[in-house]
Amino acid sequence: MMTSEENDLLCRVEGDAPMGQIMRRHWMPACLSEEVAEADGAPVKIRLLGEDLVVFRDSEGRLGVLDEYCPHRRASLAFGRNEECGLRCLYHGWKMDVEGNVVEMASEPPESGFAEKVKMKAYPAREAGGFVWTYMGPRETMPEFEPPAFAPTPDAQVSIVKIHVPCNWAQILEGQIDSAHSSSLHSSDMKPAKVDSAKAVETHWLRPSTDKAPRLQVEKTSYGFHYAAIRRPITNAGTHDYVRRTVYIAPFTALIPPNNEYNVATVLAPADDANTVFHFIAWSEKGGINQEAWRKFNVAQPGIDLDRNFNNVRTRENSYLQDRNLMKLGNFTGISGIPNQDIAMWVTMGPIADRTREKLGASDLAVVEFRRIMVEAARQMQSGGPAIGTTEPRIPHARIRSFEGVVPKSTNWRTCGVDSDVPASGQAEKVA
Repeated sequence: MMTSEENDLLCRVEGDAPMGQIMRRHWMPACLSEEVAEADGAPVKIRLLGEDLVVFRDSEGRLGVLDEYCPHRRASLAFGRNEECGLRCLYHGWKMDVEGNVVEMASEPPESGFAEKVKMKAYPAREAGGFVWTYMGPRETMPEFEPPAFAPTPDAQVSIVKIHVPCNWAQILEGQIDSAHSSSLHSSDMKPAKVDSAKAVETHWLRPSTDKAPRLQVEKTSYGFHYAAIRRPITNAGTHDYVRRTVYIAPFTALIPPNNEYNVATVLAPADDANTVFHFIAWSEKGGINQEAWRKFNVAQPGIDLDRNFNNVRTRENSYLQDRNLMKLGNFTGISGIPNQDIAMWVTMGPIADRTREKLGASDLAVVEFRRIMVEAARQMQSGGPAIGTTEPRIPHARIRSFEGVVPKSTNWRTCGVDSDVPASGQAEKVA
């Protein structure tokens, strides 16, 4: 059971909150590349760690991440004109470039030199894996940008579901590293079958086990932790295990066990203490699933299931369009789409889940380890120490993988699917 103080350390990300300060020392997803695909196109309003920002692509294709509010009279730049390598405020015509320089002040005499004296907040931006990334921490601690784990090469096909979720980031992350819930919540979309490994078909996934109570083993790593959920397979249960290894890359990325067609990952962008942008990602270096098919599979298509700002049409107020007749016919949840099933659970926990009232069991081992590691990391940050995931030894994220498969019982799950020249976990600490 967590204390209220520990819960706050884990969840709060705004202002000087240590968890938010940890996140500021990592490159964060700001928006999708498709949202700012057009040079001189409309700026995109975003919110990260309690800050209101705008993202835009200028006339030369450069990306800018700026404070949303003009430094003059604080009018919103989300309505601004994106033209001639700068974003111009509609109110008085002040114009800012991608680095936050005020390059024109239409309302001020040029000879005043006022423009050279004003600088607005601007964050560095990079582009990879279908995302625009930004770094919001101190420049002296800014790490070199590296490809994310779900886009290890420029040629990797990455398909992304994006949904705004009205709850805290930690309860979403816990859902990503909780293997046990998939056997219940997603049982109508992840169906047991006599297959040799997880398979993706057009309407659902197949998995080679009926076991709903996995045995968990966790190992701490230099980048976070990884763990195995070990189940009885449908075939050869006496000699083999069905192993699903999930990876947590601190602070906001999870690599979920793959299927035969594509790998699966999630990355979160905490908007503030009580709101999060959730990204559910399918990726592959050899085909995979295209963007629209992935969004249709997950019942998360913009313009159909989501509005133009990626807000879900399925909400707590309309019971996530749950179909009780469908449940009578055998569907477990009556809620369409794997992310929508998860969101219904996360949001009903409250804006920030009260972890002081929970009763945890053996299947919650990974969740407990996540909390332990991140509360410890927050305290380290609070006392002036380094952010988790920024110290040596480091493994490039592009070389970290999840795993699933039916393997002999003698197999060491820590090495499954890992290249022989890559350590499974960096400096690992066995937990259970």
